[in-house]
Amino acid sequence: MTNLKIVHPHPTNDWDATLASIAADMKDAPLNVHKLMAHNPALLQAWWDFRNHSVNGGTLGPHLAELVILRVSVHLGAWYEWGSHVDRALRIGMGMDRINAVLLADLDAKWSAQEALVLRAVDDLMMHRAISPQTRTHLEQQISTEQMMDLIAIHGMYVTLGCMIGTWGLVLDDDVAHRIRNHTSQTAFEDASKTFNASMVRIPHNGGASA
Repeated sequence: MTNLKIVHPHPTNDWDATLASIAADMKDAPLNVHKLMAHNPALLQAWWDFRNHSVNGGTLGPHLAELVILRVSVHLGAWYEWGSHVDRALRIGMGMDRINAVLLADLDAKWSAQEALVLRAVDDLMMHRAISPQTRTHLEQQISTEQMMDLIAIHGMYVTLGCMIGTWGLVLDDDVAHRIRNHTSQTAFEDASKTFNASMVRIPHNGGASA
């Protein structure tokens, strides 16, 4: 078997000079995922505006964007993304009961019609590579075309990151791990993600949420 190349996060002090503005944007403390991408400076530069747009939620706003990112993380079984965005969701005022509900395939009364449809749209995208006509019928009554484009784009950004993280492996940043240590764990998340994905394969394409 061929030995696989190990790619560690690239220390900030060794970053290409073209990335100085990105390091400054992160107050010289970029996340491990940024350090991983820093191995390709041109990609990280091109990525950064999209990253800032997505992290701020675009036209969706922070709350709905975090639901999108968390749901993508569950589909991918991506602990790094889940842990990072549990941290971010808590900081914007989302409670752990709401965050943990993202781990469940069923979209019951705990969600507003808008939230449930956004989550179902992510399920459609992850499972079928498009938002189904049935989901769109209701979603278009809740969000604008611009917001739907942001939903699709933000989902895509975190699929890309999740694939990079899954390819090379990435340890959750120490400060993030410390902040969420009493709220979630890698084992609990991975178990919940497996249960979620096992249940989702039985949900048909047109099984969207109603409004």
